[in-house]
Amino acid sequence: MSGVEYQQGSLAGYEIREYVLEKWQRACAYCEAKDVPLQIEHIHPRAKGGTNRVSNLCLACEKCNTAKGTQDIAVFLKKKPEVLKKIQAQAKKPLKDAAAVNSTRWKLFERLKATGLPVECGSGGLTKYNRTTRNLPKTHWLDAANVGTSAPVVLITKGIKPLKIKATGHGRRKMCVTDAYGFPKHHKERKSSYMGYRTGDMVKAITPKGTYWGRIAIRHRPSFRLGKTDVHPKYMRRLHRADGYEYTYETKGVRDAPPHG
Repeated sequence: MSGVEYQQGSLAGYEIREYVLEKWQRACAYCEAKDVPLQIEHIHPRAKGGTNRVSNLCLACEKCNTAKGTQDIAVFLKKKPEVLKKIQAQAKKPLKDAAAVNSTRWKLFERLKATGLPVECGSGGLTKYNRTTRNLPKTHWLDAANVGTSAPVVLITKGIKPLKIKATGHGRRKMCVTDAYGFPKHHKERKSSYMGYRTGDMVKAITPKGTYWGRIAIRHRPSFRLGKTDVHPKYMRRLHRADGYEYTYETKGVRDAPPHG
């Protein structure tokens, strides 16, 4: 990416912060504290000529950052030589996964471009910058909506329910179910369907007790599991045949099956 804002402005700050967070595994370099507010720390203090280069940056919790102040790291960690050695070694290392990612990134980009579809690249820092400047919460689908430089300035998200697709597979080949000690509990039926239904089918069931929809788990008797409810197949109507995926709308912890037909 290019441009003064990216190279010198606030975008650059987001990229650097994301890089440092990943490089130091989101933990304080001095005390290894996690799940606490972390600050960008200059290993060699700026007051003593330290630079803003990524190799001179690490993470520190507020307590350690305050305690270190403008001390040289060798002075601050003189009683912890092992920690000092570890930080000095880590500071010189590139991001662990960067080489592996970079070796495949452009090949993937070329393959996608070959499809003739419009393709746009972005970065984790740019995505976070877009999402934060638009005051949007951290979710997978909103991250996807904020990828790249073409993300709209205003994103209308009210009332939108993202479709969550989860790979569930087509079951297991294991025919004998065992207990914790390896003894057989029961054997599975060889038939994968019953009364025209298969495990994983999306159905809508209108019963005397109410209307239900979702994925079913078949039993080789006319009583299928639909969520936490047992339902007779006569009340069901198939909406979607099992294809190895689960489709749900998820919003504020409530899961709903997507509409079909």
